[in-house]
Amino acid sequence: QVQLVESGGRLVQPGGSLTLSCAASGRTSSSYAMGWFRQAPGKEREFVATISWSGGNTHYADSVKGRFTISRDNAKNTVYLQMNSLKPEDTAVYYCAATEDWVIAVAAKLYDYWGQGTQVTVSS
Repeated sequence: QVQLVESGGRLVQPGGSLTLSCAASGRTSSSYAMGWFRQAPGKEREFVATISWSGGNTHYADSVKGRFTISRDNAKNTVYLQMNSLKPEDTAVYYCAATEDWVIAVAAKLYDYWGQGTQVTVSS
C-alpha cells in the first residue's frame, strides 16, 4: 500500500505560479509512475501530467503543456507539479496518483493509489 498526500494548493491570481507537492509513504520501495489529475466543480476528473519512475519520461495534457512541469525526487518520495501562467480555468481540486504497472499512464483507471486532493483556485 502507498499513501499519498498532496499539499500546496491555495488561491492565486491569474498569471501567477504555484507548486504542488505529493508525498508518498508506505511501500515506496516499488517503482511507481506518478500522475497529476484535476477535477473542477461539475466536471469529470481529467489528466494533467505523468512522470515515470526514473523521471526520464513525462507527458502532459495539451491544456497545460508549456505551462506546467512535473518532476520527482525519489530520495524524498515526493512528486511536484510546477504551475506557471495560471488561468481561471485551472481552478480545480488537484490529485496525485501512483501506479506500479505502467511506465507512464494517462488514464485514471490505470492508477492504483490516490491522494485526497488539494484545492487550487485561480482568481483575481
